[in-house]
Amino acid sequence: MENTKKEEIERWYDEHSDALLKFILMLVKDYQQAEDLTHETFVKAYLSYDLFQQNSSEKTWLFRIAHNVTIDYFRKQKPTSLLKDFLLSKKDQDRLPQEMIELKETSLELYQALGKLKDSHRKVILLRKVQGFSVKDTATILGWSESKVKSAQFRAIPALRKQLVKDGYVYEETV
Repeated sequence: MENTKKEEIERWYDEHSDALLKFILMLVKDYQQAEDLTHETFVKAYLSYDLFQQNSSEKTWLFRIAHNVTIDYFRKQKPTSLLKDFLLSKKDQDRLPQEMIELKETSLELYQALGKLKDSHRKVILLRKVQGFSVKDTATILGWSESKVKSAQFRAIPALRKQLVKDGYVYEETV
């Protein structure tokens, strides 16, 4: 039983750790912290493995844990630290992962614009459009209703479009 649990978590790590790392990185904007939170996500998944009732896919369950771990991280931050980071616009651009470097040519502008959106808009775009989760799975991960996900997505897409234009990137309407 214990070996099965360990093997299952290892398989999930192989399949989903990169996607979870990218999701968390977009939220915390610090590669080292994102790595730590990704590992914490899998530790919590291992410890809570017996509670997983398979009402959703393991990917959805892992993203839910990652979301909660990230929210807990922000709650533990001292308010003065958050204010200082905001005022100094602290960003961890020196330690970007290989994946971010690969994205430079094609998607960096999009990710930079995403980073400037409000938290709820960024989360819903990352989960729905980047990770490809359904409305139902996104609602499960974020702990929102499905109508809230739809509403946030409805507002997030124009906000992203507006941010891209504001940053000087030409937005071409597809026909």
